[in-house]
Amino acid sequence: MRIIDLLQEASIDLHGPAGDKQTALAHLAALMAKGGNLADTDAYLQAVLARETEGSTGIGEGIAIPHAKTAAVKTPGLAAMIVKEGVEFDSLDGAPAHLFFLIAAPQGGNDVHLELLSRLSRLLMDDDFRTALLAAATPAAFKAVIDAAETKQLAADAAAEAEEKAQAAAENTSAASTTATASAAAATTAAPTATKPFVVAVTACPTGIAHTYMAAEALEQKAGEMGIDIKVETNGSGGVKHQLTEADIRRAAGVIVAADKNVPTKRFAGKQVLFVKVAAGIKEPERLINEILTGQVPVFNDDGAPSEATATTETSAKETLGRQIYKHLMNGVSHMLPFVIGGGIMIALAFLFDMQNAGAANFGSGSPLAAFLKNIGGLSFGMMMPVLAGYIAYSIGDRPALMPGFVGGLLATAGGSGFFGALFAGFIAGYLILALGKAFKNLPASLEGTKPVLLYPVLGLALIGIIMTFIINPPTAVFNKWLAATLGGMSTGSRIALGLILGGMMSIDFGGPINKAAYVFGTASLAGASGQAVSSGIMASVMIGGMVPPICIALATRIFKNKFTAKERQSWLTTIIMGFAFITEGAIPYAAADPLHVIPSCAIGAAVAGGLSMLFNCTLPAPHGGIFVFGVVTNWPMYLAALLIGAAVGAVLLGLLKKPAEE
Repeated sequence: MRIIDLLQEASIDLHGPAGDKQTALAHLAALMAKGGNLADTDAYLQAVLARETEGSTGIGEGIAIPHAKTAAVKTPGLAAMIVKEGVEFDSLDGAPAHLFFLIAAPQGGNDVHLELLSRLSRLLMDDDFRTALLAAATPAAFKAVIDAAETKQLAADAAAEAEEKAQAAAENTSAASTTATASAAAATTAAPTATKPFVVAVTACPTGIAHTYMAAEALEQKAGEMGIDIKVETNGSGGVKHQLTEADIRRAAGVIVAADKNVPTKRFAGKQVLFVKVAAGIKEPERLINEILTGQVPVFNDDGAPSEATATTETSAKETLGRQIYKHLMNGVSHMLPFVIGGGIMIALAFLFDMQNAGAANFGSGSPLAAFLKNIGGLSFGMMMPVLAGYIAYSIGDRPALMPGFVGGLLATAGGSGFFGALFAGFIAGYLILALGKAFKNLPASLEGTKPVLLYPVLGLALIGIIMTFIINPPTAVFNKWLAATLGGMSTGSRIALGLILGGMMSIDFGGPINKAAYVFGTASLAGASGQAVSSGIMASVMIGGMVPPICIALATRIFKNKFTAKERQSWLTTIIMGFAFITEGAIPYAAADPLHVIPSCAIGAAVAGGLSMLFNCTLPAPHGGIFVFGVVTNWPMYLAALLIGAAVGAVLLGLLKKPAEE
């Protein structure tokens, strides 16, 4: 299969409309739909927009490669567009984007198409290739340019693969086996390193679709211009390609890790390793290569704990302390949420299937099915604290910190310090391991092997046990009791104010840091100090606040039709379903198109709903589920009323604030 097999002529527009980023993405999604690749155009566009909130796919040099991997895609495909006037796309170099390739990847299934997309990403790094595409007069000519360049690249890849096989054969040849063939292969592969410096690199991005391969191609091209030999391993969605061998790493002057996700790094112990974002690999390949060659990069520690080179990468060095803490916290929260959501919903279902025993002492366990659901849900929910602490610690101190973090989380649960204790445990365990790594830095070489298997586990466990038991748990447990008493004894006015704040926070950035902060606070309230699941008014306010934005927008498109484009009006059903399912991100396309009017309207409506939820004493035992868990909400009829009132307020405000749409 070739790249052009994924790109239909119907999905190519050589005279795309000028406008903003939202307009460009909507037009590209429509082109993709013309190629027959999508099951749901609106859902696909929303996935593309959601990807943009994680970081712009405008890679610079006038190129943008937006993409999404979602169940809304039937078959993998490409759409292409040229906008002569350019589009402001928040690109890495700040310049407008003129050449667009939209990628549609189906959820799951065969990923063979990703190899083709990686090939396209690499081609786009060539100036002549881009110039030829921009000069194409017809869609057929556009495809012909791609076909010719791909044929040339495939030949080059085949030659490179043959060279890799020859190198592998030479490396596997025993020193005693000095046949003429092996000697020739070894001479062939060793020749470049005799005259040129050699550098290795690893590239990876979260989706593994485009940026991974763009960075690899940029590094390879720049190394060629500089007269440097380089080998780049790509960690994309299609798997690891051009994997670095032990011999590659041993020969290299240093390693460049241009990645926005975790990649295996222990193999680089003892080498200079430069850690940067994948965007730096695309934008600044020459600087990265020069830093390795000039010896300005710290040596990666080989004792199993992260050295300063890993704990303080180029990325983190430029970040504030608050940003670093947030990233570590989110690593713990992202690993914790599946346990909380799965366990919480199982517990909610247990109550739902045991309604005949409502009010009884064994409510939730009165039938075999309910008891089964509550048991597995409780076990999953009980993992909340140790998983949170463990993966915060892991984010800071790598694998050696994982065990002390887990144990610290368990001690927090047992000691009554709960969620806040687990937070402390995660950060303390992570930084303990970093401190131990520095303390053991000068151990004799004969004792190096004892660090990861003996010193870190034993001392890490002992220290986290002492700190949690005697320092953290006592005051934090007292604080938890005070907080529980304060929340329980709140006046009606105070509870309403809390609900207003939490509901509004859920609608400020639609899945961003403020939204996540409110959601984490809500999930934390589902666990008592003992770690047992409870029904929470805070969680009820948080969920209803996250449901309002898509619902109020959908209502506004039906009531104030002249304020929305035909495309926006057509999406109302998908949007309202996402709202009822507690998928706040359904509001993102509308908020991106008109943030000054959409965000305040949604935030006020969400705040009203959150406040009313508190006023009506609604509580919720599940951290997710939307309308599908309303059956286990305390006072659910009034909870539904609060949702509808909040959505109506937001819809009316949106209709009043928005200007008539220009079709």
